[in-house]
Amino acid sequence: MTRAAEDLRVAALLSQYDRSAADRARVEQAAAEHVVAARARMQAGGVASFLGEFGLSTREGVALMCIAEALLRIPDAATADRLIADKLAGLDFEAHLGHGDSLLVNASTYALMMTGRVVGLGAGEGIGRILGGTIRRLGEPVVRTAMRRAMAILGRQFVLGRTIEEALGEARSTDGRLWRYSFDMLGEGARTAGDAERNLAAYHAAIAAIGAGADGAGPVERPGISVKLSAIHPRFEFAQGARVMAEVVPRLAGLAAEAARHRLGLTVDAEEAERLALSLDVLARVAGDPALAGWDGLGLAVQAYQLRAAETIERVVDLARDTRRRIMVRLVKGAYWDTEIKRAQERGLDHYPVFTRKASTDLSYLVCAKRLLDARAMVHPQFATHNAHTIAAVLDLAGGTVDGFEFQRLHGMGDALYHDLVRQGVPVRVYAPVGSHEALLPYLVRRLLENGANTSFVNQVADRDANVAAIVSDPATRLEGLASHAHPLIPLPRDLFQPERVNSRGHDLNDTATVNSLRAQIARASVVRRAVPPRAPARAAVRAVSSPSDGTRVLGEVVAADAACVDAAISQARTAQPAWDAAGPEARAACLVRAADLLEEHTASLLALLVHEAGKTLPDAVAELREAVDFCRYYAAQAQARLQPQVLPGPTGEANSLSLHGRGVFVAISPWNFPLAIFLGQVAAALVAGNAVLAKPADQTPLIAAHVVALLHRAGVPEDVVQLLPGPGATVGARLVADPRTAGVVFTGSTATARGIAQALAARDGPIVPLVAETGGQNAMIVDASALSEQVVDDVVTSAFRSAGQRCSALRVLFLAESVADGIERMLAGAMAELKVGPPGEISTDVGPVIDADARDALALHVARVLPHGGLIGETPLPRDLPPGFWFAPRAVRLDRADRLTHEVFGPVVHVIRFADGRLDQVLSAVEAWGYGLTLGIHSRIQATIAHIHGSLGIGNTYVNRNMIGAVVGSQPFGGEGLSGTGPKAGGPHYVQRFATERTLSVNTTAMGINPALTTLPD
Repeated sequence: MTRAAEDLRVAALLSQYDRSAADRARVEQAAAEHVVAARARMQAGGVASFLGEFGLSTREGVALMCIAEALLRIPDAATADRLIADKLAGLDFEAHLGHGDSLLVNASTYALMMTGRVVGLGAGEGIGRILGGTIRRLGEPVVRTAMRRAMAILGRQFVLGRTIEEALGEARSTDGRLWRYSFDMLGEGARTAGDAERNLAAYHAAIAAIGAGADGAGPVERPGISVKLSAIHPRFEFAQGARVMAEVVPRLAGLAAEAARHRLGLTVDAEEAERLALSLDVLARVAGDPALAGWDGLGLAVQAYQLRAAETIERVVDLARDTRRRIMVRLVKGAYWDTEIKRAQERGLDHYPVFTRKASTDLSYLVCAKRLLDARAMVHPQFATHNAHTIAAVLDLAGGTVDGFEFQRLHGMGDALYHDLVRQGVPVRVYAPVGSHEALLPYLVRRLLENGANTSFVNQVADRDANVAAIVSDPATRLEGLASHAHPLIPLPRDLFQPERVNSRGHDLNDTATVNSLRAQIARASVVRRAVPPRAPARAAVRAVSSPSDGTRVLGEVVAADAACVDAAISQARTAQPAWDAAGPEARAACLVRAADLLEEHTASLLALLVHEAGKTLPDAVAELREAVDFCRYYAAQAQARLQPQVLPGPTGEANSLSLHGRGVFVAISPWNFPLAIFLGQVAAALVAGNAVLAKPADQTPLIAAHVVALLHRAGVPEDVVQLLPGPGATVGARLVADPRTAGVVFTGSTATARGIAQALAARDGPIVPLVAETGGQNAMIVDASALSEQVVDDVVTSAFRSAGQRCSALRVLFLAESVADGIERMLAGAMAELKVGPPGEISTDVGPVIDADARDALALHVARVLPHGGLIGETPLPRDLPPGFWFAPRAVRLDRADRLTHEVFGPVVHVIRFADGRLDQVLSAVEAWGYGLTLGIHSRIQATIAHIHGSLGIGNTYVNRNMIGAVVGSQPFGGEGLSGTGPKAGGPHYVQRFATERTLSVNTTAMGINPALTTLPD
């Protein structure tokens, strides 16, 4: 979908909305009255006033979100103290004192002001200084206790009860009886089978408890429960669709049967857009269960911000008609907008799954509401909103009747807005979270983010300076005056790096049609079957190339270059290089741009080779292809910007100029673990700088290299300028490096081989020859007690085990703070048990084979050697029906000391080392003692800790991801061979760009083939 297509979608919504000017004015007037009434009732205080004062546009608001997100689950006092000091020191809470007209705001402000002074050791004036000194003398435990209590109070604004029994008691209170309830048992997506089983049991217990005391005739009148499908299955994702249908459907059907027995409603909650199709499939299967006949309590939450919202409504209406049951539909705006935008950008998708303007979401909501109201015979609409205009519009669309639908609000929010309506008999249900304050945190952060944003209605209604007419303006009216309905500040993923370059195209691997199309194309793709050097002898020896996932499958053949081939190739390249250099940076860059386009045109054949020759899973293959495309376009753009001749200032009578030229013939020696991206990245950088390139691919993956070189030739690079020379490194590589005509070498591989190349180059007579080497390292991740365990485990699994751990940037050593280590290790072991090892061409496969028998055997020997020094934490089971490939089960092993590791272990093995609080510097010393490393991950919410690690290790290659509220987490690069977190793909969950920063490029373009020539000529 292009930007124009989004305009068409909004235009379609506008035509379906079809409300006259009189209709719109009437709704706006009613909405304005709701706002005025709500503001009058908000004078007594509440969370809306709190959010209005400490919104996300203030440093203090961001700090509070960070503390709320982390503090209650930090197990040790020292880390909690550091978090409080880190987030509150230096903030100006005193500036907020007296701004609010509620007791909650002013009391909270004063408490926070005092706490900030304590941790910042600031000197206040008057009573503030006296109290600050008193609290400081009492010490950090008082501050810590006060902050924990403050965060618990904030949590109680959003959670109805810590247990279902406590929540039911609140619901039966005098005020509680005004509302209907839908209880949400807090808990994010399960990572382990144990998590899923506990969540499922909690749902069953909650249904029984709710049903035991419920009043009312049926699901509409009685309370209900909301269920997250990701909470009852650890792999609720598209790639595991077959398993999900086999395991989730009976679990949801069992919950539905229990809810039906108690005549309760059960709603499937909305999650990320990538899970929508799977959720609909599960819902359809359960809705068609004849055992549930006569029960109209099954429901689904639909997000109006999705472009598919209207189609989803139609599908649910059709399902209700086909199954002859009335389905509950909770219509929400949506709570994951920022995540959906980011993921689409990272994946290079053609479009966003959500609208890029809030007004479009509001309009989509009203169009969906109209369709639901029209279909009340088949669905029971539940309009979940805190927006006065939306409420007024729904009531207007309903024609003044309140029969057959209801409104919903979040517990702790919206009561002022709905106060009069509920007393007038308008049915309103409260979406009520239930669970411990620790379990509340992820939910709390989403709510605070959603409603603390300055565009939020909750935020605006609390801001008495916000104009009422602007708050309640009709969304269609706002959209009709726009030239484009797509937000101009949110470029499409394809345009993310414009005007410099076009982003590489991704593929939505959570879409059935896309995956089926890719698999069909791969199956019938015409791939390169031979890798042969130029001028190879007619009777040269031929070696078969087999697949690492199935050794019986022969993919093609390769001919190794002999001494004569190497000598001839160097001579031809040296002859051809001057003309290529003279063509200029624009012409060379144009070749790379054409090569990028050809790579995307040959997606199917390249993916087929990556899957079968390199053993890549489909997601990893797609990511690597994108990285290769980005290399071409990135280096093309940089060449045009940086390699132009420059006129320099100088004395009178002189003409000074700087021009950059290729060094001559470059040798590129690439690895097997990224046989497309690294191979092409090396070649492209050297080519665009004006060099001829002799490319020696890895022995295991010559067919991919042959395909790439053929595409470069088609793109316009002369055949003598880039040549493929397959063969063993000990013969072909060594001969190329030793030849005096070689002007430079770029190498990615082992440290030992890189040292050998450096020594060989140093031994040569003549000019000093540059070597650019990337050699991996002992990559570590440091996790302190402020980290979120689920995020840690997600990142460890992705970084250590995806690509079968065969990345230079893969996680090798996980340092865990002692206070959180037990829980993280248990969760990691459970998550590993859910991974699937198998043929890489299957979309359900998480981990494919290692590259060959030597790699597999070396990994087995290593694990046997280190196990006695700590033991096994977890191991992924190997299926019994695997083909005869090179399979190795991912392992997590515990180590007692870091110095047990003497070399990089290149495969799916992660080593876990615990450290005590206060011993972080010992961890940093251990990392430094290894002497080498490519990436470092940090999981911490404490900025001072992150800064200390950066400063101590002195590296700029640390990956630190910041979430939307400023809390800090860290992760290894996810795929690709990242060198910097500021590159074209930095921060993405699939891969990070290699050789992609200004700093790195300036080094590489010099070392990889640019001779600066400074000339001074008379005028």
